[in-house]
Amino acid sequence: MNDSSWGAPQGAGYWGTPEMRAAPAGPAHDVHDAQQTRPMPNVPDAPDAGGDGAVDRDDRDRDAALVGGPLFRDEMPQEPMSTPLPPPPQKKRAGRDLRAAIGVGVGLGAVIVASLFIVKAVFIGVIAVAVVVGLWELTSRLKERKGIRAPLVPLAVGGAAMVVAGYARGAEGAWVAMALTALAVLVWRMTEPPDGYLKDVTAGVFAAFYVPFLATFVALMLAADDGPWRVLTFLVLTVVSDTGAYAVGWRFGKHKLAPRISPGKTREGLLGAVVFAMTGGALCMEFLIDGGAWWQGLLVGLAVAASATLGDLGESMIKRDLGIKDMGTLLPGHGGIMDRLDSLLPTAPVVWLLMVLFVGVG
Repeated sequence: MNDSSWGAPQGAGYWGTPEMRAAPAGPAHDVHDAQQTRPMPNVPDAPDAGGDGAVDRDDRDRDAALVGGPLFRDEMPQEPMSTPLPPPPQKKRAGRDLRAAIGVGVGLGAVIVASLFIVKAVFIGVIAVAVVVGLWELTSRLKERKGIRAPLVPLAVGGAAMVVAGYARGAEGAWVAMALTALAVLVWRMTEPPDGYLKDVTAGVFAAFYVPFLATFVALMLAADDGPWRVLTFLVLTVVSDTGAYAVGWRFGKHKLAPRISPGKTREGLLGAVVFAMTGGALCMEFLIDGGAWWQGLLVGLAVAASATLGDLGESMIKRDLGIKDMGTLLPGHGGIMDRLDSLLPTAPVVWLLMVLFVGVG
């Protein structure tokens, strides 16, 4: 609080210089002999508190209070109080480095498309690497934030084997690899002290299902004769859904979709995801998939928008429980690998199933 908040400001009820006000009481500093800075109203002298015929400091303070009181302020113009200007409106800004995000996205897209259409085995390797890195990020965050020690070695080996088995042996091979991975997690954890065994193996089985098993459905799509086009449709629709949600939500979003889980997501953004994904689905099923029809693409796009949104919310729930913003820092502008797989993982089985229903196994 500054001095001007107490009483009248200097210059509106102040007479005499500061030195005169601070001078000791005595005849040489009598108020009637002091030089006036401006004509003053006739204010009677206050009684001499000291009884020595001189106006002491307390007398001058009372005089100053009388002079600076309402009577004097009525005669003097008041300076208008300045009102603070409202802050300028802030422009909406993206929460990440948009240039870095676009550059990394384009680079990853080029690697994926090149491996997808040149040699299928190379793309299987890309999926396996993404699975292993995603498992490393997830288990590392669980250990750092919750003290949960899900064994990474059996998860990484089993996860990569799960993807290869799904491509080579179909859904049956994926289920067998999943069961063996879960068993390996149970046995591996037995080599350590029993404290926390139940939560560690539970987290390990969850990680095996959440990352490599769901990613195996991408390998199942790739195994079809037109597998590269099915996988491309799956990737394009997921990216288009996320892009539509971001663009529409950033520009028009007002109503929160799930504020307790992800405050940035809006109902308008979800509507944008649905419109973008359904439009993209109609085009992809009509022109990229053998035997596909545009109306089937509308249904596929609608399902992708729903599964991608739920996947994003699911990982947001995990990160809120862990108290982190991103699962990693490997991809500038994106976070970690798991921050890019959140929408893709739950969408893979949805697209695989609809493709099988609409155009067959292939």
